[in-house]
Amino acid sequence: MGKQPSDKKSRLIIAIDGPAGSGKSTIARLLAERLGLTYLDSGALYRALTYMCVKNGVDLKNVPAVVEYFKTLDVKLLFSNGKQKVIADGHDITAEIRTPEVTREVFYVAKEAAVREEMFKRQRKFRELGGLVAEGRDMGTVVFPDADFKFYMDASVEVRAQRRRKELLQNGTDVPLEQLRDEIAHRDRTDIHRKAGPLKVADGAVVVDTSDMTIDEALDAVTERIQKDRK
Repeated sequence: MGKQPSDKKSRLIIAIDGPAGSGKSTIARLLAERLGLTYLDSGALYRALTYMCVKNGVDLKNVPAVVEYFKTLDVKLLFSNGKQKVIADGHDITAEIRTPEVTREVFYVAKEAAVREEMFKRQRKFRELGGLVAEGRDMGTVVFPDADFKFYMDASVEVRAQRRRKELLQNGTDVPLEQLRDEIAHRDRTDIHRKAGPLKVADGAVVVDTSDMTIDEALDAVTERIQKDRK
């Protein structure tokens, strides 16, 4: 992983949580670039595990089997020119993990405490790289409760569904808005009520509603808050 840097900035941990489509992934990635920190996309790790289990015939409902397979799975998150690549066992699965099929199946692994415990170990290793911006659904509540800054990005279901549809259309997939709206609402309920690492606002987190904000506006709001509190 490399030697732990000693300067204060390089040890900075920023946790950004929130539901799907709230803008947290894009904001976290751009914030990491702006501050010169590592970007941890926790959702990509869960998606990679889901996709590879399906591809290799591991039953997602067989929790012990998923955990054992995960222990042998080599997943890397690589970043270049502002874009992320997800490599699993030497194969680029960046596009595959963003399909609607994976989106529908990922909750099977995300809701299981045993799987999440194994995931936490991998996520926490990222701090060995130095400072980072970690985004997900329990970064500030469970994985990095001692983060220097915590944010919770939110937006209405309607806005998030529209964003998701736009993203899918750009990738050549057309999914009805109503279906996406229902899927997002269902995912919210599942994330909020699961026993392991439920989605909620972390203690001390700053809530940012991005419904009526552009990405640049939300990014500036988060950056300004960090700069203000670090003075």
